[in-house]
Amino acid sequence: MVVGAIRLIQACVDVLSSNGWLSPAVAAMELARMVTQAMWSKELYLKQLPHFTSDIIKRCQDKKVDTVFDMMELEDDDRSKLLQLSDAQMADVARFCNRYPNIELSYEVQDKDRISSGASVNVLASLEREDDVTGPVIAPFFPQKREEGWWVVIGDPKANTLLSIKRLTLQQKAKVKLDFVAPSPGQHFYALYFMSDAYPGCDQEYELKIDVG
Repeated sequence: MVVGAIRLIQACVDVLSSNGWLSPAVAAMELARMVTQAMWSKELYLKQLPHFTSDIIKRCQDKKVDTVFDMMELEDDDRSKLLQLSDAQMADVARFCNRYPNIELSYEVQDKDRISSGASVNVLASLEREDDVTGPVIAPFFPQKREEGWWVVIGDPKANTLLSIKRLTLQQKAKVKLDFVAPSPGQHFYALYFMSDAYPGCDQEYELKIDVG
């Protein structure tokens, strides 16, 4: 049932993006990882970590540790004192943190000085994982093994319009080319989103500016 829900959500993203609806498509992407990690998007990202109770999360908040990346930056002794977990439980936490995606994204608007209205705008996004640890998604409440999936999206948040989207899997490195039709002459501001379908808290968003001649 849950596995089928993920496929249905991915199909919903396809339909919504083909209609150019930005915020509903992003909401569907967020739903995919809520189903995977059995948590609401409004909940703290720490809740997806194994063995994290509300008491542990409260202690983390008191120490200004709000994200998985904050947890990873702690010294080992500080982390042990804060979490107060057994060695076996700490090993589970370490395994999750090592698997949690830390991805560097860069992008380039190709031929950006020669963009004319009605022509194709091409954006090349380069992705590189910061560590060598890859594998299935760690999701204790998901009933089946599944791999990470990602969406790279270009949209116009003000007009709530989705302009281009690509779905991919990522091992160590990948390049993705997105394209859309250039609008009327002038300066235009869009957003480039990098969205996970499995892990809350590791999305990225960038401002994308183009000058149309």
